[in-house]
Amino acid sequence: MSTSAVAPLPKKPRAANTWHRWGRILVTPYVLIFLVFVLYPVGYGLWLARDPQNYVQLAGDPVFFRTVVNTVVFLVVAVNLKMMIALGLSGFFVQSRWWIKIVALVFILPWAAPSIPTILSVRFMLNPEWGVINTLYFKLTALDGPNWLNDPTLAFSLSMLMHIWKSLPFWTLILVAGRLAIPTEQYEAASVDGASRWQKFRFITWPAMKGLYLTSTILSMIWTLGDFNSVYLLTGGGPADLTHVLATLGIRYLRLDQVELAMASIVVALPLVLPLVYVMMKRLSK
Repeated sequence: MSTSAVAPLPKKPRAANTWHRWGRILVTPYVLIFLVFVLYPVGYGLWLARDPQNYVQLAGDPVFFRTVVNTVVFLVVAVNLKMMIALGLSGFFVQSRWWIKIVALVFILPWAAPSIPTILSVRFMLNPEWGVINTLYFKLTALDGPNWLNDPTLAFSLSMLMHIWKSLPFWTLILVAGRLAIPTEQYEAASVDGASRWQKFRFITWPAMKGLYLTSTILSMIWTLGDFNSVYLLTGGGPADLTHVLATLGIRYLRLDQVELAMASIVVALPLVLPLVYVMMKRLSK
């Protein structure tokens, strides 16, 4: 009975082993940064919020229930209103006219400018005593202007408008890119057939952009859940803690030296975040 010799496996070239070693060395700092600045803070926060009594105390706080309602309203109203306006503006900015480029440059400035100085400047403008808005209102009507940030409904509405104003340019640019990807031949053929602007949007633009629009809306909701600038810098959660959202409620508890409740208020946002992340990843996987 004859036996056949098994050929030995080829060894990796020495140069390949050297490149693999250098690859591990270069990746190591990023892994350490991830462990120290991402994994450790998240794990420590979850450990602080582990006690069920924290959630019982959180549910007993009347500010918490109002905050949850505010957060849902913020997501449903502000995000969807922003995306619908962005969809409409994308059709305006996609036009090939020289002056539209100048308007687009001015339009993008609120998103490009830092949040702290811009939102605080708006807060100063809304001051009821010496703010520029009430000063102009008094000169035009000889009446005192409203106390913008001391009315809960008005203050919260202004926070949503601030969020829309700051983030609208970014999502408009995303949808402009989506419109530019649609072949112009389709619009030319529709024009030859006598289609109106609404028919072009309904049968050409929207079917081509529907996936991008829905994915952008979900992603915007996820980012908005973590956005505290629009509310905290404008109203500080006031008046009487009635304009807080989940992103700013944790800061309120930190100021009260209640770290466990601050972490618990962040953890309770996970039931809102995780379904959005799941839906978005499922859409992107297609």
